[in-house]
Amino acid sequence: MLDNPLGPGTIDWNGTLYKTVLTLADSQGAMTITDSVSPPKSGPPMHIHHGEDEAFFILSGEVEFSVGGTRLRKGPGEAAFVPRGVEHTFTVVGDKPCRHLVILTPGGFEGFFAEMAEGQFRIPEDMEQVQSSAKRHSLEFTGPPISPEL
Repeated sequence: MLDNPLGPGTIDWNGTLYKTVLTLADSQGAMTITDSVSPPKSGPPMHIHHGEDEAFFILSGEVEFSVGGTRLRKGPGEAAFVPRGVEHTFTVVGDKPCRHLVILTPGGFEGFFAEMAEGQFRIPEDMEQVQSSAKRHSLEFTGPPISPEL
C-alpha cells in the first residue's frame, strides 16, 4: 500500500487509495467526489460509465487519459472531462503516484470502489465479481488498460 495521505476513512483497492469526500447523501444525489491516489503506471481497463459524467482534477503527478480515442496528458492543476457513454481510461505516467479528485454526476458510484476494496478483487483474475459490481453501477469494461504514449 502507498503511504496514506488521505487520512481516516480511506479505502485501499490493491494499492489505489480512495476517500469519498462528498457522498451521494451529502449532495442530495447530485454528485460524488472521491480523493484518490493511484500508484505509478497504474490505471483501470478501458470502460464506459453509462449513468454518470466523470471529471478528474489532478492534484499531483501526471496522468495520460484516453477519452473517446483521443489521448490527453494532464498534470497538477489540470482537469479532464468524460461525458457519460464515452469509452475512456487513464494511466499514471512516470515513477510518482498521482493524486486526483474524481467527480461523478449524478452521485452513487462510490459504492463500486467500496465493493472492490472490500473484496480486494483483482483484474483480470476476479473479473466475474468485478463485472457483477460494475453492472450494478452502470459500468461496462470494454478493453485493457493503456500504456503511456512516448
